[in-house]
Amino acid sequence: MKVQEVMTTAVVTARPDATLKEAALLLAENGVSGLPVVDDAGTVVGVVSEADILAKETATKSGRRGVAQWLLDSRDPWLETRFAARTVGQAMSSPARTIGPDRPIVEAATRMLEDGINRLPVVDAHGKLVGLVSRADLVRAFARSDEAIRREIEEDLLGRALWVDHPDDIRVEVTGGEVTLSGKVDSPADIELVPLHVRRVPGVVGVTSRLALRDEGAAAR
Repeated sequence: MKVQEVMTTAVVTARPDATLKEAALLLAENGVSGLPVVDDAGTVVGVVSEADILAKETATKSGRRGVAQWLLDSRDPWLETRFAARTVGQAMSSPARTIGPDRPIVEAATRMLEDGINRLPVVDAHGKLVGLVSRADLVRAFARSDEAIRREIEEDLLGRALWVDHPDDIRVEVTGGEVTLSGKVDSPADIELVPLHVRRVPGVVGVTSRLALRDEGAAAR
């Protein structure tokens, strides 16, 4: 499954010259925690999040980390930048972490987990914004039906991506996200690789493989 199949295309964005107050209003009104920042050409130049705005608010409050304490201890470059920021362009994270629409959603999930982020702007080959994929989008993909999972394994994975010689000889059963593979394949490599790739299909909880060699003597030759 590709990013373009699960991404949101109606994306709320911010401009680099917008004020942080305007960005905060956009976040609150749309119930989102982050916004892609785009220039006049629609190119993604950064991302502004709740954390970028809250860092400034926290630094300007008296108490646990008041202004005086901030001035005496501004060793964190990230906090220092947000404290001085007045516009989205000054506070945003840049360059933005992005992903292409044709990338597998497994790649999007891996990037989000490794980088500790909740969303990825989706951009075309020229860096123009075409959508947004979030953790919630990936969770919805994981929750899809057994029938949708089975179709992707049979039609997309076995039929095209893996170039299995006789994909119709592999039987795929899916119950509650648990996949059972049975049938004949042409090489020991297929026995190992097919279940490995099936496990990466969104919505798959586990895989039981009963695949066997079509020619049992092939492994010995």
